[in-house]
Amino acid sequence: MNNFIWSIGASVLVSLISLVGIVSFLFKDKFIDTILFLLIGFSAGALIAGAFLHLIPEALESSSSNFVFTFVILGFIFFFIMEKYFHWRHCHKGVCDVHAFTYLNLIGDGIHNFTDGLVIGASFLISIHFGIITTLVITLHEIPQEMGDFGVLVYGGFNKFKALYFNFITALTCVLGTIIGYLVSDNIKNFSLFLMPLTAGGFIYIAACDLIPELHKQSDLKRTALSMLAFICGVSFILLARLLDVH
Repeated sequence: MNNFIWSIGASVLVSLISLVGIVSFLFKDKFIDTILFLLIGFSAGALIAGAFLHLIPEALESSSSNFVFTFVILGFIFFFIMEKYFHWRHCHKGVCDVHAFTYLNLIGDGIHNFTDGLVIGASFLISIHFGIITTLVITLHEIPQEMGDFGVLVYGGFNKFKALYFNFITALTCVLGTIIGYLVSDNIKNFSLFLMPLTAGGFIYIAACDLIPELHKQSDLKRTALSMLAFICGVSFILLARLLDVH
């Protein structure tokens, strides 16, 4: 029971990282607008790296490449269909107040946080020490990712309060994943085996089809170079988290 309480506390802590965007309230809107474009680049890099360096390799450890990449493609197709649905549903007479990719980002992030919760729950079942180490590793890659997610939501049309709220609600799927992961740890690999490549396909779709095209719209050479640097930083953070990964 003590391990279960620790696992819940750890998942709540990871969920609170989604509120990292609160620092935006400490600065003027003009400054936020300046760094928002960089956050888009950072998020694109983190999503691409998260798919190819984190989710897909973990899935390949437990299944064949044909199975994994089939579900990556299915995830890509699913997010493509969902974006079309949100575009049709939320755009009227050619006017879109909120870009469809913001909703896709919330869905993808929710699934990803859920799988993180599965890992946290299973790791604390092994031992509190192992659970703490796993939580620290997850925290390492969640901080840059949540920063990028907040930037995507604001850039896509949400105000800062709404972006914080929905980012936090989505992050709470980590707690649900922890409870399920702790209770059904024997089947955790089989359960997450489907979710990881599907999420990877969604991450690739969001980064390649929505975020990177937004970066291409920038004509200023200096801002373009900075956005590329932000992209590389996003990749580097996830790579570092992967190198330190213990679960």
